[in-house]
Amino acid sequence: MSQHAITRESDGHKGAFVIDRAGARLATMTYTTAGDDVIIIDHTEVSDTLRGTGAGKALVTAAVEWARAEHKHVMPLCPFAKAIFD
Repeated sequence: MSQHAITRESDGHKGAFVIDRAGARLATMTYTTAGDDVIIIDHTEVSDTLRGTGAGKALVTAAVEWARAEHKHVMPLCPFAKAIFD
């Protein structure tokens, strides 16, 4: 799996983990917070440029690592994220 530089963005109850390169957004995994201790992964999108590189899985992994560090539970409603969890 390639290394992907992932950043987290947050805006109130919504947020995203993203991969940007050369000013272009190539992958996004969005989430919503529910209460103080739950994040709901609701969408994952990866550009054709990164398909097959593990970028989507890397986004989900980054979200899980962040949630663990913040003592939050993760609900994967996005079908891709749910497949990774399963």
